Amino acid sequence: MVSPTVQKIAQQNDAFRRGDSSISGQRFITSGVNELLKRLEIPPEELAQAVTDFSDFTEDNDPHSEHGFGAFEFHRHECFWKIDLYNQDYSQGSDDPSDLAKTRRVLTIMLAEEW
Repeated sequence: MVSPTVQKIAQQNDAFRRGDSSISGQRFITSGVNELLKRLEIPPEELAQAVTDFSDFTEDNDPHSEHGFGAFEFHRHECFWKIDLYNQDYSQGSDDPSDLAKTRRVLTIMLAEEW
């Protein structure tokens, strides 16, 4: 059974990943993903939509039930996204990831080989 705190973190992570601007954080793509987008002339919005649409959470890819990681195929390339939970100044992990006032999220999208 998933605790209410973990459920809250998962809901916040999902909302952030889907672009909810009320949840503070930053979004990044790695240099490999940037190169892929340029080389294949793919608009960044298509990648963002793939991450937004992700819903295939399993025990294998989400063992803590926080919806903080996803693996997906994008134009025949294996990609990952992950969400890290930091304190307000991004200097260390948040001491209460469920508290939006204390937590800043960082979403990173990468090629699997960049992991």
